[in-house]
Amino acid sequence: MAELAASSQRAEAKAAQELIDAFVAEMRRRGAEPEQLRATLLNGKSAKTSRRGWYLNAARNVAVGEDGAYYRLVVPGSAMARFTGVELEPSDPPLVVGRGARDGESGDLSDFLDAALERYAPQP
Repeated sequence: MAELAASSQRAEAKAAQELIDAFVAEMRRRGAEPEQLRATLLNGKSAKTSRRGWYLNAARNVAVGEDGAYYRLVVPGSAMARFTGVELEPSDPPLVVGRGARDGESGDLSDFLDAALERYAPQP
């Protein structure tokens, strides 16, 4: 049962990564510059990161890096992390962003990518 769930998760991540790769390629084609990503610590404070990319939602808690990685931007960190920054670790991308979330920002990854594309690099 666990292997079946893991296999399903790998397949979902692979399909989601294909969408993300197409998104990054289109952002580059349109000349959209990535921005410096910031993370939110569990205490609600903001911290700098070494990553650049594009935020996918209004809460700015998920992003795609310029390297094509999917990042969740709510991270643990010490009080000093606010000043020293945090190192982001990529996550397996889901096909549904915010699955089970209660903040109202959940939906298909493709919809979030399309919205980010129009926000960062609208077509004339």
